[in-house]
Amino acid sequence: MDDLKRMAVFATVVQHGSMTGAARALGMSPSAVSQQVRQLEREGGVTLLHRSTRKLALTEAGQRYHAQCAAMCAAAEQARAELAASRDAPSGELRLSATVGFARHIAPALGDLLAQYPALRLRLLVDDAPIDLINARVDLAVRFGRLADSSWAARRLGALQWWLCASPGWVAQHGAPDTPDALLAHSWLGFAREGGGLLLDLHHADGATRSLRVQPRIASNNQLSIQQMCESGLGLALMGSMDVQDALASGRLVRLLPRWSFGTLDIWAVTPQRDAQPAKVRQAIAALHSYLVTQPGVLE
Repeated sequence: MDDLKRMAVFATVVQHGSMTGAARALGMSPSAVSQQVRQLEREGGVTLLHRSTRKLALTEAGQRYHAQCAAMCAAAEQARAELAASRDAPSGELRLSATVGFARHIAPALGDLLAQYPALRLRLLVDDAPIDLINARVDLAVRFGRLADSSWAARRLGALQWWLCASPGWVAQHGAPDTPDALLAHSWLGFAREGGGLLLDLHHADGATRSLRVQPRIASNNQLSIQQMCESGLGLALMGSMDVQDALASGRLVRLLPRWSFGTLDIWAVTPQRDAQPAKVRQAIAALHSYLVTQPGVLE
């Protein structure tokens, strides 16, 4: 154990560039720090540091040895952080990023957690455009679909199903399509994409498949706006299962071709760090997952 302590002292000397700086950081005297380093050199039979009145410099052997000492100290800090993260109750400000359409789910998903831990505060950042988690100091973001490659950590919370919907008025005027090919004759609402239209990959409960490409007459970069226009009878739209349950139950929307699957959209919890997460982040992720799996049409 004394060897491990001396290794930590040596790594601190290199980090601070002097015996005095290391002594100040460690709460030791400079002479005590120097003795620890000299003991390492005696036991190893090599010189680790070139000393002068102005500065210290690592020898070749010292460079190799320091790399291992620094790794040991980093591992010890990581272990300490993991213990603290597992012990601490959620507290402080949780900065959470969500899309406009998902924001209404935050209160029912995290309400119990916030009620249980009064020291936990929530700052909800709502934006459909991706934001930089580091610059915005975001602790946790809810994202959908395929994630871009990054150094961020992601946990899958579930997947919502796409349901084909229209308003009762639209159905009364145009009739309910009874086959996928019938969809090509109607006006569509869709998420704004550059060119190519909307590709539909349909799968029937009996194993049949069909691929279609439709060009939305009305496009938006906001799913909530698409739902509002769909409820107003402006066309067909693919809606997230968890977002339209109220509209279906109240009769504002009708689900069409329910035996056909229109695919799913993964839901992710994204964090800017991969290492031990603070309790506020871990428990918020757990609460979001527990909420989502209870929502209509959401798959594990």
